[in-house]
Amino acid sequence: MDVVAALGLISSLVVVIFLLGRWQRRIDENQRDEVLATLYEAQERGTDRAVAQYPHIDIQSCIGCGSCIAACPEEQVIGLVGGVARVIHGSRCIGHALCADVCPVGAIEVGLGDTSHRDDIPLLDDRLQTSRPGVWIAGELGGLALIRIAIDQGVKSIGEIAADLSETSEPRIPSGTGRSEESPVDVLIVGAGPAGLAATLEAKKRGLSYRTIDREEIGGTVRKYPRRKLTIVGEVSLPLHGRVTQKEFVKEDLIDFWMKLIEKHEVLIETGVSLTGLEGELDCFVARTSHGDVHARRVVLTLGRRGAPRKLGVSGEEHEKVQYQLIDAASYRNEKVLIVGGGDSAIEAATGLADQSGNTVTLSYRRSDFFRLKARNRERIETYVKEKRVRVLFESKVERIDLDSVHLSVTREGVEKSVELANAYVFVFAGGEPPYVFLRGVGIRFGGEDLGAGEQPAAQRSKELGV
Repeated sequence: MDVVAALGLISSLVVVIFLLGRWQRRIDENQRDEVLATLYEAQERGTDRAVAQYPHIDIQSCIGCGSCIAACPEEQVIGLVGGVARVIHGSRCIGHALCADVCPVGAIEVGLGDTSHRDDIPLLDDRLQTSRPGVWIAGELGGLALIRIAIDQGVKSIGEIAADLSETSEPRIPSGTGRSEESPVDVLIVGAGPAGLAATLEAKKRGLSYRTIDREEIGGTVRKYPRRKLTIVGEVSLPLHGRVTQKEFVKEDLIDFWMKLIEKHEVLIETGVSLTGLEGELDCFVARTSHGDVHARRVVLTLGRRGAPRKLGVSGEEHEKVQYQLIDAASYRNEKVLIVGGGDSAIEAATGLADQSGNTVTLSYRRSDFFRLKARNRERIETYVKEKRVRVLFESKVERIDLDSVHLSVTREGVEKSVELANAYVFVFAGGEPPYVFLRGVGIRFGGEDLGAGEQPAAQRSKELGV
């Protein structure tokens, strides 16, 4: 090859490399612009702010490899901005922590951050003990809504209690209760969701005496999931069982798995029993329940954050056709159904019911747009609306529920009008009334409160709780 030809080839290669570089930069700029647009949209909607757990990213350590984005099963929680990972839709994070697991430089940690000023999260020490000595909290109530973490915390709380009890004197019997003949159990576990089940199994494994109660059925929040909902459990190990090799279950299979564990290990759980008050102190608590008093040396609260279903407060809500959870969508066919709410549970119920033959499904939501939805649920409801399988009434609210119809007020361009729909069933997904008032009433402190105020007297707590 002569010199002229060689120089021509080199010049051509330089031009190609230059053009490829410009092309790549244009792609990078487009991707950056898309991520920034998504971030601005999330900030406008408020979905950039986490509800509880979220990824804490050390931008000084982040190398911008994108492995965290690829690993996260919830879409657009994290995106690359300026060559580093940034939280985009923080509200979509449910604590899988897969992003932290795959980060090659350890730049991500999933947690709650500083909760000292969060008035919706109880103050816990590193042992999961609350501000009231002898009372522990495990699971969703502590702010981390993930089955794997709930199980770990249930086990940890019992381990800490077992260590405490090994160092304390014999249990004391509360005076003035009229039940002095009853010896207190080592631990009262309140709640039979993932954390409560794990705590109960661990208590039995360690030979502690226990009582486990739940106001509803075994399974906690999982029991309220829509039919056949896929549930991610992750890497967990259960007391008396060992490592759970299956990482994903549909709801019904997970409940069945738990029930078989309970039967196999002869675990006793009392359902339909509500905790109404808590008196006494370390080593001699008296728990007031709907089925009588329980004496306990320690207490573990594994309550959910949702609490009792939030009601609409409208005429006709007492009708049997009004329900607050969807158990079996396949049993509703050829029905006119109204869904109230705009969260993930409402969307999953609406689309699940729309999949059944003959159903006419309307969704009523008080806002002008969906606020905090998982990406797949947003895409799904948009598809169902486009295909006219679900009708969505934004800026609407239920005014009255009759036996065969429901009345709503709908606002359009600032004008409010009344709408009457033929109706057979109403499903309300308006969240729940969190048990914060109850917890504060029994002396448990939350972030931002005056920790020097001390506990309320037991008599005052009981009065506030109506005990």
